[in-house]
Amino acid sequence: MKIVTTHKGSDFDALASLVAATLIYPDAKPVLPGTINENLKPFLAIHKDLFAFQSPGEINLDQVDTLIVVDTHSWGRLDSHLAVLREKPDLEIIAWDHHTAGDMAVTQPHFRETGACVTQLVGEIKEKRLLITPIQATLFLMGLYEDTGNLTFPSTLAEDAHTAGFLLDRKADLNILSTFLKQAYAKKHKDILFDMIKTGEKVKLSGFSVVFSKLDLYGRVQNLAMVVQMYKEIANADAAFGIFRDMEQNRCMVIGRSGVDEIDLSLIMRSLGGGGHPGAGSALIKAANPEVVQEMIVEMINGNRQSSVMLSDIMSYPVVKVHEDTPVEKAMMILRDLGCTGMPVVDSDDRIVGVVSRRDFKKVRKSKQMAAPVKAFMTRDVVTISHDKSAVEVARLMIRHDIGRVPVIKDDRIIGIITRSDVMVYFYDMLPD
Repeated sequence: MKIVTTHKGSDFDALASLVAATLIYPDAKPVLPGTINENLKPFLAIHKDLFAFQSPGEINLDQVDTLIVVDTHSWGRLDSHLAVLREKPDLEIIAWDHHTAGDMAVTQPHFRETGACVTQLVGEIKEKRLLITPIQATLFLMGLYEDTGNLTFPSTLAEDAHTAGFLLDRKADLNILSTFLKQAYAKKHKDILFDMIKTGEKVKLSGFSVVFSKLDLYGRVQNLAMVVQMYKEIANADAAFGIFRDMEQNRCMVIGRSGVDEIDLSLIMRSLGGGGHPGAGSALIKAANPEVVQEMIVEMINGNRQSSVMLSDIMSYPVVKVHEDTPVEKAMMILRDLGCTGMPVVDSDDRIVGVVSRRDFKKVRKSKQMAAPVKAFMTRDVVTISHDKSAVEVARLMIRHDIGRVPVIKDDRIIGIITRSDVMVYFYDMLPD
């Protein structure tokens, strides 16, 4: 069985690409994710029966031998019901995407940086001389217009404009398009935009003007990307970042918009665990400190680092560590003499069991506690990283946990330590040739 699907939280470009793929692969069953953007619901309420979508739960995944994905090629962005397909060894994967990041082992890749994903699929439809109905042409144009901002976003290419003309020639209805493709701009969006303007800050980075706004929100708010785009335009900035902390879910939604090639948001957001295009991107980070997120974005723009570096290239070693039975007084002297704020604690087998810092020693109240072992005061919940991971991955850990150092582990032993300063070497592109 062949199935074709797209990313959860589907927007018009994802829906249009999904329908376009069913024309190219007529024997594939279209599977619409369980979660879609709010702006799709009115359209689907009227038109859903025209497309014969199936839900992920209706598919017998044991029978699937070919997976066709559009507008993504990342497993984490697919509906959770489809996760078991990742374990199928002989699964053929065909992907159409205009994003640069993805973790799927794609058999037939169709990747190009176009303003909208549907542009690529319509190009294939045109080449194969396949017939499209006026309602299909209208949907395709809605997807194209949504992802290119009506052909105004900097990521728009000539190919997108030619495709729009082709779809209009195929009777795409602009009246239907204007009815359903309305960006919802409610009072809450107006209030958020006002707060962004009032509390945001404008800085100069690598010769470009960049605005940042950090806001705490309660619950999910749709169409924040639209608000960030408006914020960028009002601030007359080269790039804008909205860092929205969801106080109920304890996570940060980072949304960026850029109008210059030198600030590539696909690279920046990929480093934060998200993705996007050079001119638009987003990332969702759990339990992140907005101040730290902004700091990392600033360093990435200043450094403009584009290649992947392994931890062995930037970590510090040998590692100063202390045995868990070492007296507190001795450990405090080691930290003082080395000018360190903390160090790992190991057991008799040289395995890490904790981390002790000057902050932990503030718990020492009585003089007799100076003779106590450090294991009585150390922090036992240690965040570590494997030696074969990348600098981008350790940066994500630092953002997620708001920590300044991460021990590097190989075969259960500490072989190095990564500090925030070490990570900055990666972002500043200061590695020796």
